[in-house]
Amino acid sequence: MEPLIKLNFIAIGLGTLAFFFLGFLWYTPLFGKIWAKEMGFSRDMEVSKSFMIRSLLLNLFGNFLLAFVLSHNIFAWDARSWGHDSNFVGQGQAAAMSAIFTWLGFFLPQDLGAVTWQMKSWKLFFINTSYHLVGLLIVSMILVFMS
Repeated sequence: MEPLIKLNFIAIGLGTLAFFFLGFLWYTPLFGKIWAKEMGFSRDMEVSKSFMIRSLLLNLFGNFLLAFVLSHNIFAWDARSWGHDSNFVGQGQAAAMSAIFTWLGFFLPQDLGAVTWQMKSWKLFFINTSYHLVGLLIVSMILVFMS
């Protein structure tokens, strides 16, 4: 028996936009100056309009892939997708577990790798990894509560 996974593309779209907007807030007004310093960017650095548009579009596409795949993962582990009437965990718990385990297994190791192999600072590590965790929590909540 295969799971019955019903994707909600409106929720996926909203999750994509929420993660994108969080990135803007996180890396601009909240931690932008510290992040830029830790990345080694100078204050007078000029970025072309075409580079910025391409970067934003690629980031938006990456956020879509994250929300799309996370939606599949959430439903693959939901007993109801397999035809069971079990409510083993509530929606909030399901969203939190999906986000935390995804962060713990896929994002945290990559963020640690930036410290160990790319010689990035621990300050940058905490900015990036907390962004990933908060973003995953937001996207998971949107995906779970809109389905």
